[in-house]
Amino acid sequence: MIRLLKFFWWSFVAVFCGLLLSFSGAYLYLSPSLPSVDSLRRIQLQIPLRVYSSDGKLIAEFGEMRRSPVRFADIPPDFIRALLAAEDDNFANHYGVDLTSLMRAATQLLKTGHIQTGGSTITMQVAKNYFLTSERSFSRKINEILLALQIERELSKDEILELYVNKIYLGNRAYGIEAAAQVYYGKSIREISLAQMAMIAGLPKAPSRFNPLVNPTRSKERRDWILGRMYKLGRIDEARYQQAINEPINASYHVPTPELAAPYIAEMARAEMVGRYGSDAYTEGFRVTTTVPSDLQEAANTSLREGLMDYDQRHGYRGPETRLPGMTKETWLQELAKQKSLGGLEPAIVTQVEKSGILVLTRSGQEEAVAWDSMKWARPFLNTNSLGPRPQQPADVTQVGDLVRVQRQADGSLRFVQLPAAQSALVSLDPQDGAIRSLVGGFSFEQSNYNRAAQAKRQPGSSFKPFLYSAALDNGFTAASLVNDAPIVFQEAGMEEAWRPKNDNNTFLGPIRLREALYKSRNLVSIRVLQAIGIDYALNYVSRFGFNKDDLPRNLSLALGTANLTPLEIAGGWSTFANGGFKIQPYLIQRIESRDGKTLFVANPPRVPQGSAESSEDVAQANAAPDTVIASTDTSAPQGQVPAVAERIVDPRTTFILNSMLQDVIKRGTGRRALSMGRSDIAGKTGTTNESKDSWFSGYNGDYVTTVWVGFDQPESLGRHEYGGTVALPIWMSYMSTALKDRPPHVQPEPAGLLTLRIDPLSGRAASPGTPGAFFELFKSEDTPPPMSEFEPGLAIPGSPLPADEAAPIDLF
Repeated sequence: MIRLLKFFWWSFVAVFCGLLLSFSGAYLYLSPSLPSVDSLRRIQLQIPLRVYSSDGKLIAEFGEMRRSPVRFADIPPDFIRALLAAEDDNFANHYGVDLTSLMRAATQLLKTGHIQTGGSTITMQVAKNYFLTSERSFSRKINEILLALQIERELSKDEILELYVNKIYLGNRAYGIEAAAQVYYGKSIREISLAQMAMIAGLPKAPSRFNPLVNPTRSKERRDWILGRMYKLGRIDEARYQQAINEPINASYHVPTPELAAPYIAEMARAEMVGRYGSDAYTEGFRVTTTVPSDLQEAANTSLREGLMDYDQRHGYRGPETRLPGMTKETWLQELAKQKSLGGLEPAIVTQVEKSGILVLTRSGQEEAVAWDSMKWARPFLNTNSLGPRPQQPADVTQVGDLVRVQRQADGSLRFVQLPAAQSALVSLDPQDGAIRSLVGGFSFEQSNYNRAAQAKRQPGSSFKPFLYSAALDNGFTAASLVNDAPIVFQEAGMEEAWRPKNDNNTFLGPIRLREALYKSRNLVSIRVLQAIGIDYALNYVSRFGFNKDDLPRNLSLALGTANLTPLEIAGGWSTFANGGFKIQPYLIQRIESRDGKTLFVANPPRVPQGSAESSEDVAQANAAPDTVIASTDTSAPQGQVPAVAERIVDPRTTFILNSMLQDVIKRGTGRRALSMGRSDIAGKTGTTNESKDSWFSGYNGDYVTTVWVGFDQPESLGRHEYGGTVALPIWMSYMSTALKDRPPHVQPEPAGLLTLRIDPLSGRAASPGTPGAFFELFKSEDTPPPMSEFEPGLAIPGSPLPADEAAPIDLF
């Protein structure tokens, strides 16, 4: 008997020593390749990029992983208890490895020949999640055990749990318990119930199998098992157990909903962040604050969409998107589920046509009424310039099974609409520093993510003319200069046909003042002005505004706005007129913060100097050297940075005179509709290209400069009677009326070096006393016209700097 006991004793010792030697050998072999546990304290979990408006509203979130790390102190004790009951109820007592669990796993391996359960503790899962792969092998398991032992020696239990709950994958792109609570319940982990915590605690074992959205039955079984374990272990009392067990599974999918619809802004910010940080932009938890306030962006969204729909409805109803007659309600709902809401226009299927209107089935499964009054606009579309007869009843417009679009009104009713075929873009900048205050790149980002505001190069038409008029005012012309608005023909070598430019209404006004030519948008005057100042001078001058010379035609068509420019470029150039002659660079990102709130970047764009108008010495200096930088007293730069000062590119007197001329576009020219805004500080210019393929309006006051473009992506006519003043201007007015509401007038201060003289309307010269119809005009002090008594016979038109053969009608062959 004693011998048998000795045999068993020494056998046990031998096996124990063999295991100890094997484990020690494995440790000595593997330990040099084990990562440092201390790196866990410095680990950077992947957190998505988030983009916000200037007033802190979420615009978008970018990144594959939804994660919002939480500190251990912020984790509810009930969740810790649920998690330990589900994953590792001996967590507080072991040192990283639970021998009982490992023996159970080994027994299963011997019985089946396969690894079924890993016997892993939470600490071992931390080791695997942060350092190892999911491969099932003995070497990986030994590494996991060794790392777990190290982790337990160097980190506290609280630190281990914090690492675990922030790393684990819990389904639906949710990583960590805070993201899971937001995805499944739309709340923080601190705000959900005990039953909901138990549901989340059950997900690490199998995020798909126990997912409450995919498998609610299995999810409830897992949840109830965890609650039973908590009750059995004494973590909750019977009353709380019964209350939680009876709570229904009420999870639903909660996507982080943008608080502000600005997808084109979000995409621009995302692209800029990727340019700065590469792929780290999606994982480092950057918080990007843009220059866009939510109220202005919402106004831009509404103005552009309503303006496009107004234009679209003027040109008739193109019919349903498709016809689905003879189907059941269930089939219709399946078809509706395939459709997206675009620009706030919801898909719907007509289920009944009545005298008073129609009934439509929406994606919610509800049948709702659409009143006949909202359908009366729907005359049949024949072509861009022709409409069919007015409908007399709903049956003239739709029939059962038509897939149509409806728009929900503020009172909950539905309005009959259609998706516009045309597109539009709106850009609004702060002319003082170039901050983008709102930007819309199309009717709907979901319909097309092509950003027409920043990417679409289109011809600006007459909205480009102010750049040439500015060049002329800096080259001897005045607002009172007379130029002949008369036919002109160009025939050059290699041209098959002569070029005969014309005004939009095919009329000619003869000698006309430059001011009047601008607000009446006379094309032939612009061409003659460009002839007078010269192509090279004009190109060099216009490129100061930030335009690429390669986008500017090197011929006289430049005078008609045939350059290829984006709305953002046009708005940036127009900012110089609005700010008194300074060049600004549009920018979008105001601030970038790290995951822990540290400021990484604050914009410090070149700003217009603050304060009163420059002195006469400054004006003279700027006139001599347009790129002069005026000293600034601005204190708005980020702390620790010297305020950047914008470069002066135009004489302030030039912009002041031009501003006066552009205000006349509103008062008596092609922008007269804007008089209804009741503001004295707005100025602007319409633009319409050949055959009305592009419609523009650019305008400003001292607070905002805004450019609107409307057209088709594949250029075609907007219609015979559609112009910048009928299509783009109403959108501009709607937006600017909101943007400037309750704001006092903001006009440019008058610089030194200007004079106001009474002018003879017939000659453009200084008027003598008693001259009939004389008016006041602004002049630079060195450009004041002489009186009529000093008329020089060499000038064909008094007051014009053009020589006789260019001021009069000419034919060039």
